[in-house]
Amino acid sequence: MGRSRRGFSLIELLIVVSIIMIIAAIAIPDLLKSKTAANQASAVGSLRMIVSAEISYSSTYTIGYSSTLAQLDGNAVPSTSASAGLIDSVLASGVKSGYNIYYVPCVVPAVPNDGTLAAGPCGGPPITAFQVSANPSGGKGFGNYFFTDPSAVIRQNATAPAGPTDSPVGG
Repeated sequence: MGRSRRGFSLIELLIVVSIIMIIAAIAIPDLLKSKTAANQASAVGSLRMIVSAEISYSSTYTIGYSSTLAQLDGNAVPSTSASAGLIDSVLASGVKSGYNIYYVPCVVPAVPNDGTLAAGPCGGPPITAFQVSANPSGGKGFGNYFFTDPSAVIRQNATAPAGPTDSPVGG
């Protein structure tokens, strides 16, 4: 009677594990690049949403732009200038998809923002200028930095916080 063969030999298992490791080594870097690209696309979309919300806010309430992202958020019925309901609470929190969103009113001239920039003097309502920066949460090497202002041109920089002199996205 022949010997019954059940299961796999150790060599067969090692070969299968080796093949899986090789495939993973090829796929993981591409997966990380895809995640970075998705986060960057989300950051650009977030900046577009904020600019659109600011334009709506300014035309609806006729008091200029908002002084904080929190004023663009809210679910008050009816909407007010303190709770406009123009963006969601995740975006209003200032952190979305691996990016820190920094909104600063009254900055003239606009400058790159690493998160430490404070609001400039406006002289009171109306607020006539703002800037928004989206910086990768992980810092340099975790994606591009983005910037926009009332011009609605989104600008990018690969190595440092973006500002008004950096090249436009897609340009």
